[in-house]
Amino acid sequence: MKLKVYDIQGNQTAASVELADGVFGIEPNDHAIWLDVKQYLANQRQGTHKSKQRNEVAGSTKKLKRQKGTGGARAGSIKNPLFVGGGRVFGPQPRDYSFKLNKKLKALARRSALTYKAKGEAIKVVQALSFEAPKTKTMLAVVGALGVADKKTLVLVPEGNLNVQLSARNIPNVKVMIAQNVNTYDIMNAQQLVMVEGAVNTLNELLA
Repeated sequence: MKLKVYDIQGNQTAASVELADGVFGIEPNDHAIWLDVKQYLANQRQGTHKSKQRNEVAGSTKKLKRQKGTGGARAGSIKNPLFVGGGRVFGPQPRDYSFKLNKKLKALARRSALTYKAKGEAIKVVQALSFEAPKTKTMLAVVGALGVADKKTLVLVPEGNLNVQLSARNIPNVKVMIAQNVNTYDIMNAQQLVMVEGAVNTLNELLA
């Protein structure tokens, strides 16, 4: 699949880039996408949730009332989960939510996600992005010229570019990532992919 290359003013140039069929034109695997997104979201969880069990609650250990003859149920501790201020039964405890996925499956998930974007015509390729200084207004002008200002946009660059990253930092619906670090969640979460020419080559080589 070939795509035309745009300049940062939104004008179509004479150049074009080739999207490798092995990366942007495979049979998508929905289950691989689901697993990779699930792993990504699980890895974001801190897992620091904690509630106190009855042995951790502060309170007297004195028996509340005599065992028999009160007409009520037996009660031996104020820390009983049945009482207000008592411990919690089977409450959340700190844990690690992360889990492992094979590299081949994660690569398949990324290829599947990129294929969906290619089929949905949600990919635009631009010439090199190079800003002299961090400027939010400049990035807004670029996404506006490309016609994606009203969409959740993922901008993929071939290498770290501090000025470009800082220029997009204050725009809620624009995220800049280095192509080799892109993950399935961010691809699927974006409505539009804007890729610099070099980023296309990086993905073709990385996921082929």
